[in-house]
Amino acid sequence: MSICPKGRRSKSKRDMGKASSWRIPAVTLVKCSRCGELMIPHRVCRACGAYDKKTVVAVD
Repeated sequence: MSICPKGRRSKSKRDMGKASSWRIPAVTLVKCSRCGELMIPHRVCRACGAYDKKTVVAVD
């Protein structure tokens, strides 16, 4: 036996399914543990250059 779909899916329904994955997810922001500035989690803070409460990058 082979796979035989019962009905054909219209182009509109097909394209609606594809379009649902196009949206851009909202950016999550957390407060820096040293300076309190908003930053993306698991990244070096742009304001103070710290990661995990340690200075990693010197900021002017």
